[in-house]
Amino acid sequence: RLHLVTWNVGTASPPPDVTSLLQLDSLGPTMDMYVIGLQEVNSRITNFLSDLAFDDPWSIFFMTVLSPLGYIKLSSVRMQGLLLLVFVKHIHLPFIRDIHTHYTRTGLYGYWGNKGGVTVRMSLYGHTICFMNCHLPAHMENTEQRLDDFEKILEMQFEGENVPSTLDHDVLFWFGDLNFRIADYGIHFVRESINNKRYNLLWEKYFLFLQLNMAKKKEAFLQEFIEGPLQFKPTYKFDLYSDVYDTSEKKRKPAWTDRILWRVKNLCQHSSKEGEFSEEEQTISVTLNNYISHMSYGISDHKPVTGTFGLELKPLLSDPLVTLHPEGEWSTEHDVLISYSAVPEFPSSAWDWIGLFKVAFRHVNDYVTYAWVEDDEVSFNKDSKQVYMSAAEIPDMGGEFLLCYYSNNLQSIVGVSQPFQIQPNRTLLEKDLTQEQNSWMQKPDNLESHDEF
Repeated sequence: RLHLVTWNVGTASPPPDVTSLLQLDSLGPTMDMYVIGLQEVNSRITNFLSDLAFDDPWSIFFMTVLSPLGYIKLSSVRMQGLLLLVFVKHIHLPFIRDIHTHYTRTGLYGYWGNKGGVTVRMSLYGHTICFMNCHLPAHMENTEQRLDDFEKILEMQFEGENVPSTLDHDVLFWFGDLNFRIADYGIHFVRESINNKRYNLLWEKYFLFLQLNMAKKKEAFLQEFIEGPLQFKPTYKFDLYSDVYDTSEKKRKPAWTDRILWRVKNLCQHSSKEGEFSEEEQTISVTLNNYISHMSYGISDHKPVTGTFGLELKPLLSDPLVTLHPEGEWSTEHDVLISYSAVPEFPSSAWDWIGLFKVAFRHVNDYVTYAWVEDDEVSFNKDSKQVYMSAAEIPDMGGEFLLCYYSNNLQSIVGVSQPFQIQPNRTLLEKDLTQEQNSWMQKPDNLESHDEF
């Protein structure tokens, strides 16, 4: 289950709550992955330079919301006002590999990053998946420029050997503020159709007047993309903190600028064949379960749009590259051991490490401590190896933790242990208890005089 968000946030700060945006109050199964694409994140020079050194406020905000629920930030990429975040449940980490990011500037003839695309790709259970968050040129007359920019973004190449091009991925998600507008119809007809919830008049009666749909009829590279029905109000342009369309002097015509589309490669390859292809040939399928806007969010002149998808995969990977677990009872009173084993084809490196993480960790660098798999090795045989971790590095207060094996060659976590308990430092607990008892003994007897408190 994948939940994808696109939102032009108009340089605003995060809202107080995103429960409905992320469907955290849904009664159905929890999501396996969140993909969040933002446009117009505050990119003034002072903000951008600080965000290069530290996580930006939006990344911190979503990590704060999602990490207690068992999600970690798998990857992110930022280009000026464009931000793409990918969060995933711990259980899937060993089966996500070959993560790469890229960005393409298209503003000012490719020299400025106010427009363009940011992309994250990966191998998910052996299938190649690509997510592309775009912000294309605005205004009604720039249709051709939008298409040209999108073609340029599609032509970008990821660094690294044997990384497929964008269109060669098994599944490609394309989303963002695509800025396609409603052509031909005047503003009064558009607003009247919206008020009467007759959205079909704007995008499917006789002619597809929506610019993106018209472009799909003309451009071959767009024809393979799929989109759910636009059964929600156009998401641009609103007065701030309202569901009222633009009342400024410009009175922008409402438009479905914020969109989510996808493309399944094997469907494209077989589309020319007669009939449907067999289940054996279809190793991955994508189902759109929900495609909606969220009118309650008013921090921007755009409303966010979400798509909830089901990805059905025939796993090409069924076992993690590394299996690991803690040995014995862990506490801060003695050094501890970690046992791990790897499959024969695993490309290990002297720079691989095993991290100790709190269960609600935020990202791969959010470890409490770590051990180098070679430098801290204490024993090995043909079936498994052991490394030690110093007691001095283990948190005194204990708690629930897990271990993750990070592969330097694959630039990803390739093994995750089951959660386990670390016992707190008994000496420290006894000291705290003694201090608390002494504190109570020193309190005055006449507490009655402080009843008003």
